[in-house]
Amino acid sequence: MKNVKNANYVQIDHEIQISGEKDVIILSSPEAYKRFRWSREYFKKKPEEGYFIWVKNSINHPLITCISISSKNISQNPINLVIIEKDVKAEIYSICNAVKKNLCGNHVGYSKVIAKENSRLEMRHFHRWGKEDTVNSNLEFFLKKGAELSHNYKCLEVPMKLKMENNTYLEESSSVNFVITVWAKDGEVEMHDSIFLNGRESNGISRVRMIGDKKSRINAYSKIIANDAGTGHLDCMGLLISESSSINAIPELVNRNKDASLTHEASVGKISEEILNYLRSRGLTEDQAIDLIVSGFLGEEEPIAVEGSIVSSKLYM
Repeated sequence: MKNVKNANYVQIDHEIQISGEKDVIILSSPEAYKRFRWSREYFKKKPEEGYFIWVKNSINHPLITCISISSKNISQNPINLVIIEKDVKAEIYSICNAVKKNLCGNHVGYSKVIAKENSRLEMRHFHRWGKEDTVNSNLEFFLKKGAELSHNYKCLEVPMKLKMENNTYLEESSSVNFVITVWAKDGEVEMHDSIFLNGRESNGISRVRMIGDKKSRINAYSKIIANDAGTGHLDCMGLLISESSSINAIPELVNRNKDASLTHEASVGKISEEILNYLRSRGLTEDQAIDLIVSGFLGEEEPIAVEGSIVSSKLYM
């Protein structure tokens, strides 16, 4: 686990290691449940594993958590709780993965994030699994007045079955910006992403990027519900690169307030033959060209040098 050697919370199978931080309380969830009676109102049930992070003052570097499956047939059920105090700025990187490809693990994770008044949180969530694993991930975000959340979820190696559900609740003047990226190959993915605009001048944006590769199936349900005068936008895009895959994108807007404004755009398509031919003419093989286009589609700018010239990945379907 060399890439997480400096992590604040590491869980491998069921063994944990915690590294403390100034202005931050980091505990296992069972220990927090025992030590802080008030925390029990936030946990949906008594946790058996998982992490508790309480950020009491702003920090100038990311906190890092890592939950890994390392042994055969392991079942994990982490229940995580993150609390960001009023006027505090924080950054958290969360990694969930399988160390090997054939472990047949089962990961059922639940995380609740409370961002208090005028706090600001940037979260980056990285998943990487083996082909025989099954994963169920559930996240809930509660943003108090004036809070800001930027959340970037990325899974470029999906398990056999991945089910993901995100629910975000916004109070007055709070905002969320979601980016969800999934590259599915030999796996089934079901995603539910809902934003609830519950306060005036709340703002929610959700961007979903999906790659349907060999023998994969993706069902993506994105929803914004306006219960007050907020604004919201859904942006769902899928790219099919295999005839044996499918993508089903279902954006939904529910407006319950006449002063709210909700918009969406959605598309599912294939790689343009014109662009493939252009890249081949620049000296790339077909596989190199597809990789470059996919990188651009996922927002990962990785230019390739061809005969001394730079070919950008910022191409379109």
